[in-house]
Amino acid sequence: MNESSNGSQVTGKILITGGCGFIGSNLAAHYLDKGWEVVIFDNFSRLGAESNAAWLADQSGGRLNFVIGDVRDFEALTKAVPGANVVAHLAAQVAVTHSVTDPREDFEINAVGGFNLLEAVRGYGADPVILYASTNKVYGELEAAEVVEQDTRYTFDGYEIGISEELPIDLHSPYGCSKGALDLYMLDYARIYGLKTVVFRQSCIYGPRQFGVEDQGWVAHFVISALLGRQITIFGDGKQLRDVLHVRDLITAFEAAIERIEVSQGQAYNLGGGPLNTLSLMELIDRLEENLGQPLHVNFDEWRLGDQKVYVSDIRKAKDDLGWEPLVGVGDGLSDLRQWVEANFDLLETHQSAEAALEHIEDTLPSRSDRATPLPSLGEAESKARRVRAVTGPLKETVE
Repeated sequence: MNESSNGSQVTGKILITGGCGFIGSNLAAHYLDKGWEVVIFDNFSRLGAESNAAWLADQSGGRLNFVIGDVRDFEALTKAVPGANVVAHLAAQVAVTHSVTDPREDFEINAVGGFNLLEAVRGYGADPVILYASTNKVYGELEAAEVVEQDTRYTFDGYEIGISEELPIDLHSPYGCSKGALDLYMLDYARIYGLKTVVFRQSCIYGPRQFGVEDQGWVAHFVISALLGRQITIFGDGKQLRDVLHVRDLITAFEAAIERIEVSQGQAYNLGGGPLNTLSLMELIDRLEENLGQPLHVNFDEWRLGDQKVYVSDIRKAKDDLGWEPLVGVGDGLSDLRQWVEANFDLLETHQSAEAALEHIEDTLPSRSDRATPLPSLGEAESKARRVRAVTGPLKETVE
């Protein structure tokens, strides 16, 4: 990393796998604004990826490169890693539901794909900081914690400040296993090989550029559906409680880990809004109904496998090690998300319609639809490259 010409800003190069996703696009925009070179490695399989790419291209200043690739392709990763000062591994299969219906694909993307990244960095021989977006699902169903039912939410008895990193991981569901496997690999590669890995066991992240759908991104999904007048399905009774974290605060935590890598290397951090920023599903519905002045279209369905009744992060370790804590409260964060939704109605209508058209297909994730394939052929890759060029303009799609 190098100082800028005025000596006031440190710049470098960041590689973001899954960089056209919700968190990835926000992270890319942040580092473009700081003057960094940004390389996005993405297979453009998720709805919203091309829109996020176009948004980033508008602010790139010639410092943004796209690599159209899949993390299951080890060779492609080895070509993308060189020169990076920071690698943020955000590419993933993100839905518990899909992991149950297709555990092999879930494992290949999350566990094998992440292992490919670690080996690509290790083989390169340099020492970039590696940030891994893990999940609170590595703690399983938290059977040791007693759950108390209240009027609008479930809470823990005895874990008032949340779940800490000292709780042993307990992998439930194929998704929990695949994410948890890489979680442990990240920590072990710091011990065995000295890689500068940092693991973030993230709770519910929300904010602008989140094209939330029924299987993932529930805060954005509820807000978008409410504002577009669409029906919302709640699986379970709606009292499930989570701590929510605005994406801006997540990026601040990433930066703090990079700046304090001598402390954060080889560490896992539970990262969420903490006890002061919690919401149940029904509490968010109530907030939206109050703000809109009308009832929402809500129906209920069976509980989903692996759905924790309560999860709240104990964020004290991140505060102690990184000097970090959330600054965006729930009210301000939801207002920020709503403003983005209202400014992008046409875009979101298009994506919501596309998602609705796929909802009766057995499985709509990349390898199950014509939106992408796990390892595209040369012809398919060129077709995808043309689509990306159409929205991003003449940006590089490979790195030397």
